[in-house]
Amino acid sequence: MGILIAVAAFTTSLLSAVALYAGSAHCRWPALHGWRGTGSWTGLALAGLSLWLWVLTLGGGAGLCVMLGTWMLAMMALPYVALATGGTAAGRHEGEG
Repeated sequence: MGILIAVAAFTTSLLSAVALYAGSAHCRWPALHGWRGTGSWTGLALAGLSLWLWVLTLGGGAGLCVMLGTWMLAMMALPYVALATGGTAAGRHEGEG
């Protein structure tokens, strides 16, 4: 049961980072531009859920550290993954000035 909670915590941490990236004006994936208005709130809700799951699995201190570590690693990696997969150059739609 503990491994399932840890996998769920890891997954929600990654999904939170993706949602926050989608809510950002710097998002390079055109497919995520529709989430610009609600991505930030969704990302924060998923971050809270991830924190709760990590704390449930590992305890307060370790859960907070692991959640922040996975969350920040995903946030740092997403722009590079978007660039490598062919996202638009400036996070804007083609033709916008």
